[in-house]
Amino acid sequence: MPESPLATPDEVAAYLRTTSSKLAQDRYRGVGPKFVKHGRRVLYRWADVLAWADANTLQRTDDRPGAA
Repeated sequence: MPESPLATPDEVAAYLRTTSSKLAQDRYRGVGPKFVKHGRRVLYRWADVLAWADANTLQRTDDRPGAA
């Protein structure tokens, strides 16, 4: 992660080992990390990306986020 608190979709995709297209689909479906719109530009706060990754960390393959 660079020193900037904001990241481009390409930077986040590289960090999460996915594609920027997948992140765009996640934004559309409302299931990905929170993002910031600046005009037409999409940016991510690293803190939001890390919080999203922590919230989606599972112990087993049959775990569901939010299940007790």
